[in-house]
Amino acid sequence: MSREQLAVQKAREAFLTGRSKPLEYRIKQLKNLKRFITERATDISEALRKDLYKSENATQMFEIIGLEGEINLAVSNLAEWAAPRPVNKNLLTISDDVYIQPEPLGVVLIIGAWNYPIAVTLQPLVGAIAAGNAAVVKPSEVSSHTAKVMELLPHYLDPEMYQVVTGGVPETQELLKQRFDHIFYTGNSTVGKLVMEAAAHHLTPVTLELGGKSPCYIDKNCDIRIACRRITWGKYMNCGQTCIAPDYILCESSIQDKVINEIQKCIQEFYTNDPKSFADYGRIINQRHFKRIMALIEGSSVAIGGDGDESECYIAPTVLRDVKSGSKVMQEEIFGPILPIITVNGLKEAIQFINEREKPLALYVFSSSSKVIKQMISETSSGALLANDCLVHFTISDLPFGGVGNSGTGRYHGKYGFDQLSHLRSCLIKKLNMEGVNQMRYPPHTTEKLRWARVFLLKQVNLARWRQMAQVALLAALAAFVVKVRCFLQTTWVNVVNKHCIIMFPTGYLILGYLGV
Repeated sequence: MSREQLAVQKAREAFLTGRSKPLEYRIKQLKNLKRFITERATDISEALRKDLYKSENATQMFEIIGLEGEINLAVSNLAEWAAPRPVNKNLLTISDDVYIQPEPLGVVLIIGAWNYPIAVTLQPLVGAIAAGNAAVVKPSEVSSHTAKVMELLPHYLDPEMYQVVTGGVPETQELLKQRFDHIFYTGNSTVGKLVMEAAAHHLTPVTLELGGKSPCYIDKNCDIRIACRRITWGKYMNCGQTCIAPDYILCESSIQDKVINEIQKCIQEFYTNDPKSFADYGRIINQRHFKRIMALIEGSSVAIGGDGDESECYIAPTVLRDVKSGSKVMQEEIFGPILPIITVNGLKEAIQFINEREKPLALYVFSSSSKVIKQMISETSSGALLANDCLVHFTISDLPFGGVGNSGTGRYHGKYGFDQLSHLRSCLIKKLNMEGVNQMRYPPHTTEKLRWARVFLLKQVNLARWRQMAQVALLAALAAFVVKVRCFLQTTWVNVVNKHCIIMFPTGYLILGYLGV
């Protein structure tokens, strides 16, 4: 039995014991996961510095803080997420229990990515643990130093329930031959297709968090200085190796020079005149990707940057101007610090350009006009749309994160991750009485039975509204009763005063005082 087979077998055997079902167990594992990233903070930072030249503060900001937030959210809301969810009833089920019960899927395979090797690997694990699943975690071999740190996970989590398998392509291929109950993959669409093909052999559902060329439209009437500031940050963070980074800019030719000038200013402000020696400017993950990215510049006009150092996997923040749709840089996701600018004749042409290509993971629009933003929303499709900023939608746990079409399938973050890795089981609990109501479904199927079936099956019962109406009716009745009692006691009070016999009615006096009479 291979190492990969053994890991899956151990995880499944542990899951079948049922010990991951109690919420107390899940919360303990989530807290242990948080302890892992806290106690191993130095190891994680050092690994990411070696893999991607990330500074310690950048690691905390872009890898750890969001992960801690996801864990805290899951711990705080797990009881609510895992509770039965009532649904509307019809007349036939009005006296029955009808609800949705989230339950664990089983064993989940999580294949992580190398660009944010902690965040994009462990955030899906948060959802898997919260949903009560066992998991096999496969860190990316490309970020090899971080993968080594991931091997320490079983020292913090249940070592049988949560397995870590390191290695390269052969190990991943061997894992994909095994039967899982869900596969969660983060990476590119080429490998995503292979994952989906392998999953199909076992009819295993998949979540594919892919990428693509995320467009960024700049309206000529917006504050271009602020727009470029935010675009510069979003594009060059992690040396452009972010799946939701702006891949290219669409703008009118009249503002192209201004856009370039503003981006140039921002690059100097953020990374100084020498980004290569600046601590917060990263590196390309390896030489293979370095060569791929540098080759994309060929045939385009360089407006900013363009230089690189293969020995250090360094590529300067680069902007390309007057890029054509057929150019090399527009044929694939860049995933590096190269920002092409394509000129268009206004919003309509920009929308047409976007719609002629695969649906992106993110779409960015910078405009001070709500009309422009709404038109971009209504006439395009993307995993997410963000107006007047970049990337920050990833930080909001109440927004589902995921792609559409070629940019992925499925979603996660917060409750969406819990639901994605749960089976939402439909439950109907009936009683063995009221059999007379069931006569309409038994043969013979007469016209009269059909008429009653329409009434009972098509009439939805909103019990929440019924309860609200009942409460209103009860309050109205109580108010009427109080008014009636008050009127009676006021009359009695007058009679008592007239007869100078107040002392004979102490109870009535107290009631009148309470009612404010």
